[in-house]
Amino acid sequence: MINKYRFKTEPYAHQRAALGASWDKPEFAYFMEMGTGKSKVLLDNVALLYDYGHIDSALIVAPKGVYKNWAQIEIPKHLPDHIHSRVVCWSPNPTKDEKEQLLSLFEITEDLVLFVVNIEAFSTKKGVGFVEKFLLSHHPLFAIDESTTIKNPSAQRTKATIKLGKLAKFHRILTGFPVTKSPLDLYSQCAFLDEALLGFSSFYAYRNHFAMLQKRSVATHSFQQIVGYQNLDELKGLLGNFSFRVLKKDCLDLPDKIYTTRTIELTPEQKRIYKELKDYAIAELEDTEFVTTNSVITQILRLQQVLCGFTKTDSGDFLQIPSTRIKELLATLEEVEGKCIIWANYQYDIQTIEAEIAKAYTPSSVASYYGQTPANDRPMIVDAFQDPASELRFFVGQPRTGGFGLTLTAANTVIYYSNSYDLETRLQSEDRAHRIGQTNKVTYIDFYAPKTVDEKILKSLRSKINLATQVLGEDYREWLL
Repeated sequence: MINKYRFKTEPYAHQRAALGASWDKPEFAYFMEMGTGKSKVLLDNVALLYDYGHIDSALIVAPKGVYKNWAQIEIPKHLPDHIHSRVVCWSPNPTKDEKEQLLSLFEITEDLVLFVVNIEAFSTKKGVGFVEKFLLSHHPLFAIDESTTIKNPSAQRTKATIKLGKLAKFHRILTGFPVTKSPLDLYSQCAFLDEALLGFSSFYAYRNHFAMLQKRSVATHSFQQIVGYQNLDELKGLLGNFSFRVLKKDCLDLPDKIYTTRTIELTPEQKRIYKELKDYAIAELEDTEFVTTNSVITQILRLQQVLCGFTKTDSGDFLQIPSTRIKELLATLEEVEGKCIIWANYQYDIQTIEAEIAKAYTPSSVASYYGQTPANDRPMIVDAFQDPASELRFFVGQPRTGGFGLTLTAANTVIYYSNSYDLETRLQSEDRAHRIGQTNKVTYIDFYAPKTVDEKILKSLRSKINLATQVLGEDYREWLL
């Protein structure tokens, strides 16, 4: 059946194997490393189930930085052309057009209905109520992308997701690494699929079986402290019954470079400041007799700083602006195995990233490499990053400083927190990980805010356009608007 199916994009061998193991199962977990194409596997699974009459719809849940990618990129790219479909994205405060699209979810047609929702909606009464109505009105597959977002069993969204999951006919979870901190992360993810899969009726029963506990007392308070884990071979065997695991290094037919994106939603404060700066930039350029490329790029960089969560005053001081970008980075790192390079344009961002990673992981897990890094420390940072035995896992660098000449092949994931406008800098920084000595595929993840200069810079770089040498002339309005 799988071999004869009319796929829109031909699956790789590991994707075909994952689909063959899962397509008609009521519950299944795709534990596939970022870059191995788990989104395509899910959409092929949805298509098969729809074509064979098992479902009429799919509810796809993902984090804020990812969920719109499903509607705008993944579904158009991978859903077979012979399937007529309607794709709708959740919006908590919909415009008139968005409200009509949401209401269209309940029209009776023969179309495959795909409803894409951000996981944060499950923490709101409005979001839970709408999703419940959708599930009760259809026979869907319910999928959670980056399912570690429901690893906390006491979180409101976890409880809501598990409860609503009972209304769906088929369940799927997708994540590169289901265990981010401990084997206990698995319980809620598997409970969403089916609470019986792991054989425990509660999180505490699961914890007592797989965790080693010791009673501790502090003053008048006593508690059970986890001091280790046990029965892990048993847990691995249970997972093998309903999951498919693959790493990039196991996929010999994948391209050497894999590109993906994470969208960043702007906060209200960012939107306001961005608009004010944009209007000011256009007015300033219109008052200039000769508009140069450099003057336009200067305005673009000011706007990009706002998108990154800060602005610089005339006196040189940094003012922080509320932003979700750093939160999105930490969420992305939970999906990454092994060592990772994080490139950022601005010193303010590099310092912020290093501090937040040190807080979320350990200070020894991260080091920065930029203009203010002492010359004597630089070789030691590179050596430690390249050493498999070193605790240094995250290399946070400025492309202008670390993007040339270094060998950083210990990483097979590269994140662009912000992009340089210079094509050569981008290409050189990509090659720090993808060069002689790299034995794995490399995944490149670009952060960008849609409909801003972020997106235009990224499109230019992907099209091999160098803004630094492009004469913008009268086109500056197109770059700033």
